[in-house]
Amino acid sequence: MSDNFILQTGKNDVLRITVYGINNLQNSPCIIYVHGFKGFKDWGFVPYLGDYFSKNEFSVISFNFSHCGVGENLLEFDEPDKFAKNTFSLEVSELNQIIDAYIKGFFGKISGKGVGLLGHSRGGAVALITGSKRKEINAVTTWSSIAKLDRYTERQKQEWMKNGFVEVINSRTNQVMRLDISLLEDIENNKNTILNMETAVSNLNKPLLIAHGEQDLTVPIEEAKMIYNWSNKDLTETYFIPAIGHTYDIKHPFDGSNPKFEHLLEKTKTFFKSNLN
Repeated sequence: MSDNFILQTGKNDVLRITVYGINNLQNSPCIIYVHGFKGFKDWGFVPYLGDYFSKNEFSVISFNFSHCGVGENLLEFDEPDKFAKNTFSLEVSELNQIIDAYIKGFFGKISGKGVGLLGHSRGGAVALITGSKRKEINAVTTWSSIAKLDRYTERQKQEWMKNGFVEVINSRTNQVMRLDISLLEDIENNKNTILNMETAVSNLNKPLLIAHGEQDLTVPIEEAKMIYNWSNKDLTETYFIPAIGHTYDIKHPFDGSNPKFEHLLEKTKTFFKSNLN
């Protein structure tokens, strides 16, 4: 059973949220799913994983970042102006507000058991940065996570600063989407402090599962190995999956699972069962 919520942020933005396993809230640990760049809470495998974990005695919170580009429609990028203004710092702030809302009972009375973060792609980086600062987070899993927030060449950055924006293509919808200079400024201004990935992972010091497809062309597996190298090896597991890419052969719209994705779910479930109860 799932339920939908709207949370207004401190900046008067809107977070659209789905909680799977709402009936598990009072008795079970919670997993907060963090979507990636050009992702959203109803993309492809997300509802499927919400159902999977809720059937395995977790509650699962999935949500759309306020500036992910997907608005009331829930399935289309209908807010390009907000997408253009998104930043890593904004996403970290909003994930913190989701954690606060859960702890304060916004979604209903909670069990007091552990809370885990599950982040995909860019969401993995946001989960690691946030998890390293929150004592309430007991374990983190990353799927296909980036290790480098600065993913742009010097030439791209120069053009970005000159024009005030850079354009990216959404390969699924063929939309041309803008990123304003605010994202580049956020990365440049905070890369040595609050958005430093090496520092965040080094300071995490809680159970971490790093899952990655060995044929990921979007985020090379070398970035997963970077995260592992920064981590506390006594608390970290890796799960590298051969012959599979960034979304584990899952498409949007969702047209079914596959054995490797099912194994990933099983591995993640086992990890959270061990570290959240």
